[in-house]
Amino acid sequence: MAESQLPINLHIVNNGEELLDYLYNRGVYADKNQAPSPGLILLDLNMPTKNGLEVLQDIKTDPILRNIPVIVLSTSDGKEDIYHTYNLGANSFITKPVTFVGLVEMMKSIGKYWFEIVQLPTEGMARNQ
Repeated sequence: MAESQLPINLHIVNNGEELLDYLYNRGVYADKNQAPSPGLILLDLNMPTKNGLEVLQDIKTDPILRNIPVIVLSTSDGKEDIYHTYNLGANSFITKPVTFVGLVEMMKSIGKYWFEIVQLPTEGMARNQ
């Protein structure tokens, strides 16, 4: 992310349960100033404790969270994985590049598209205040 030089505030979590804690401001993420609502979620399909498909379903069935765009990242390019992620409401499915240079270029492309080109519904995306 640092190498791609995107002008964003990045928040990283370690697993699916921690992501949900972050999104719902639970536990160590209770302070909304330290855990602001994301404008975009990069979701690894193979996360521990709660996998990406389970977390994606939780996000996209919640009326407060469902407008947050979710990009699913995976080492897989299996048709079943792609179908399931879009069926659950993912906004994009990207197979992770195998090289560091490829990863940096992918992140630059994601940043340009999602933060410079696309119009996002920022109004109403905030959690209950």
